[in-house]
Amino acid sequence: MKDFYSDYKLIIFDLDGTLYEDTDHFDHYASLLKERVALEHQEDFIADYIAMKKGAHAVGIGKAYDAVHDSVLTLDPLTLKVTHVQNWDGSEWDQEKVRSTYKDDLTFDFENIIAVGDGWWLPYSSARHHGVSVEDTYQCYTRTKDFMVTDDFQLTKTPGLKEGLLKLKEEAEVVLVTNSEEDDVQRLLLELDLDEIFPEIVPLAQKPVQTKEIFQNLMKKYGASPGETISIGDNLINEIAPALLLGMKTIYIQPTGIELEHDNLKVVNGLEELFK
Repeated sequence: MKDFYSDYKLIIFDLDGTLYEDTDHFDHYASLLKERVALEHQEDFIADYIAMKKGAHAVGIGKAYDAVHDSVLTLDPLTLKVTHVQNWDGSEWDQEKVRSTYKDDLTFDFENIIAVGDGWWLPYSSARHHGVSVEDTYQCYTRTKDFMVTDDFQLTKTPGLKEGLLKLKEEAEVVLVTNSEEDDVQRLLLELDLDEIFPEIVPLAQKPVQTKEIFQNLMKKYGASPGETISIGDNLINEIAPALLLGMKTIYIQPTGIELEHDNLKVVNGLEELFK
């Protein structure tokens, strides 16, 4: 990894989609959400979710969903400003309506304005569109997290990851920042055999709302400048864009690639690529 960036002091990792890349749990989450959708809309819910996974829907990774207006927002990946808006069916808003409706900076609150940064938020967005309450989505999420630590769910360990992380610890401070609850984090790390890797873990991080503040506090704590700090994650909105705005270096895990170039951005297929 030293080949990518030199002179780093602090490396900040995400958990879900970064330290493990399995996706079956998203489908399990969708199956639980389907039960909360009205019977007459369940087929539409699944059809929308499948279309999202195929990239054939207005909602997609890297966008945002406005549950109040039932609209899909395309964002500038570096400033997170709204550039285009679509209705659920994909029809476009005119730019005057876009500017008047989204003239202020977005506030991602996990209920009304949702950053669709990874696979968790695809079934969530479809469920909200089809009438599922925030409370019901959270219950389904916690049930999915419980499922992920049972014998029926097996996480795939990334080859060379543990060895690579241990080497990194000899050169820099490594910190885990995740939106997951502390108990879930510990169980997942134990499953991945990474439970003794991170001396500091920040759970319930509320990314992207708190990302910049958390990163700034960590840099201050460990005496690292933005140029000496790397954010590694699979979520453009949660971990990458805020870090770039702070002047940090970033490694974005995105198997499908991205049309974005930045001096402080490295795009990789997965962590295995870093530790070969």
